[in-house]
Amino acid sequence: MTIAESAHPGRWWHALDGERIQCDLCPRDCQLHEGQRGACFVRRMEGGRMILTTWGRSSGFCLDPVEKKPLNHFHPGSAILSFGTAGCNLACRFCQNWDISKSRDMDRLMDSATPEAIASAARRHGAVSVAYTYNDPVIFAEYALDVAAACRAVGVLNVAVTAGYIYANPRREFFAAMDATNVDLKAFTEGFYKKLCSAHLAPVLETLVYIRHETDCWLEITTLLIPGQNDSDEEISSLADWIFRELGPDVPVHFTAFHPDWKMPDTPPTPPQSLSRARRIARDRGLHFVYTGNVHDADGGTTHCPGCGTPLVVRDWYAILENRLGPDGLCPECGHRVPGRFDRSAGEGRRAFGPRRIPIQIAS
Repeated sequence: MTIAESAHPGRWWHALDGERIQCDLCPRDCQLHEGQRGACFVRRMEGGRMILTTWGRSSGFCLDPVEKKPLNHFHPGSAILSFGTAGCNLACRFCQNWDISKSRDMDRLMDSATPEAIASAARRHGAVSVAYTYNDPVIFAEYALDVAAACRAVGVLNVAVTAGYIYANPRREFFAAMDATNVDLKAFTEGFYKKLCSAHLAPVLETLVYIRHETDCWLEITTLLIPGQNDSDEEISSLADWIFRELGPDVPVHFTAFHPDWKMPDTPPTPPQSLSRARRIARDRGLHFVYTGNVHDADGGTTHCPGCGTPLVVRDWYAILENRLGPDGLCPECGHRVPGRFDRSAGEGRRAFGPRRIPIQIAS
């Protein structure tokens, strides 16, 4: 499939004059001349209109454990069919998926699939949900929404893994189609976003508040801790205080480990003790569900009952060692309800998918 064959009408734009259009998808406000691409690289002006160059194309399809997204309160132990395209509307110097999100080689997108083929493959492989991930699905929102509609038609759920950098109008439609999302809250300072992401913090916070209070989409948050950049006690305390105040104590938060990559190869990896420290601070600030990621840490990966402290879902990295939560999410010891989506979770006689990633082919 050539780029021209995959061009698809884009949405969320307006004409500026006879020669330019402006993209209204995200706060970058890209103004494009004929043939020019936006900062995300996949949205282009062609024939006086916006087109999406990656509709129907993917960098690959895999079956993952849902915990890899990471989502710990959304059908634990279930399989999720994951895919992405190329490009990104942020410019994070520390990107951990830079080979996909920073790619300018459109021929990398060798896999193609219609929305219906993806939904059918998810059903066929026993995936509870489909994840729009690897690169930010905001920039291929038209394709993601078409796939989401096909998935809902056959009872497959939809998950977005995103930085939440999106304007209000497309945000409403995008998250209405999602059953769960994990939003990357990169840091809690404007300076970090400007210096290391070429973006701004406020739009991300607006997205988080919107998802939590205006949608039925299940929300979890991830912050990648980078030594010397966003891992101070003060910043973690401020982040946790904001989540507690604006989103509530029950939104799960994941602190995950950075490894040197992309344009920050000389920054050291995150020490495990930094993750444990961040988790302790956030829990002390009142958050009920705080996890560590990208490390072997059974305690930091375990879901504990906020009522009595009983370990309910015991994890080591992406492996579930024990799951005591039934479909109602109630603690079997004290009856406290753990918030989340558990009605299709592993347990109750279902075998967990496990920690492995399985590449699959989807024929359109």
